[in-house]
Amino acid sequence: METVLRSATKELRIGPEQPFCIIGERINPTGRKIFQDQLRQGDLSRVEIDVAQQVAGGAMVLDINMGAPLADEAELMDRAVKLVQGLCDLPLCIDSSVIEALEAGLSAYQGKALVNSVTAEDDRMAEILPLVARHGAAVIALPNDEEEIPAEPERRVALARKIIETATGVYGIPLEDIVIDPLAMPVGADTSLVAATLETIRLLTAEFGVNMTLGASNVSFGMPDRAAIGSAFLPMAIRDGLTSAIMDARSPQLVRSVKAADLLLNRDEWGAAWIAAHRAQQAAQQAAEKAAAAAP
Repeated sequence: METVLRSATKELRIGPEQPFCIIGERINPTGRKIFQDQLRQGDLSRVEIDVAQQVAGGAMVLDINMGAPLADEAELMDRAVKLVQGLCDLPLCIDSSVIEALEAGLSAYQGKALVNSVTAEDDRMAEILPLVARHGAAVIALPNDEEEIPAEPERRVALARKIIETATGVYGIPLEDIVIDPLAMPVGADTSLVAATLETIRLLTAEFGVNMTLGASNVSFGMPDRAAIGSAFLPMAIRDGLTSAIMDARSPQLVRSVKAADLLLNRDEWGAAWIAAHRAQQAAQQAAEKAAAAAP
């Protein structure tokens, strides 16, 4: 099963036989005070830097969140989507809990976007799923509701089933356009939580065969050496069925870990992508050394 996303000029397929999809997380003001201040002033100049860094790092989709407190999120989302589409040809993930911002982003977008996200709450599904269907988008589904973020994998699967049945049966959204988030929780809070996430991935793969994504940074939240934790977790999750992640595309360690997983799982024929990436890294390093040697 493949989830197809499109920009104005480029198509991307997410699936178990495709290279792991890196969704760049950086265009998000959460935890970024300076960026929040800039957004409140209507200044999107930082977005241009974030786009360039993530594209250079290997992002295949860019997540866009404009949720800065006291800012006009819908207006900023409209502007950001148009700006990013003018800067690169990657498909976009429109990320907001505000319906007006989702509508603004989807209306401005040229192509088939990914919406982040819908939960199993009845009112949220009734608000978001018609929007997804009307714009022909794909959607990330989080298996939690107004009562809980379930600890048990089986309960997460049950809530995922509820979203899938509602999306496909009520709103006519194709199963391949539903990307389930198995809920990555911080290992620093409880070292058993990652095992629950991996079991959820295995159960979802077995029952539905759907594509999945998650916030990779959640796993290492609050812990030191976060890139090392993430680069160990992601190949484990990929082996169990994870097909994409919202992650820091600027981190060479994280990106190399998923590219290595692609190679070892036979998703990189003859290792062509791995070898090309290594040669590009060597060329960049040699160019940097040459520039440094030539500097006065």
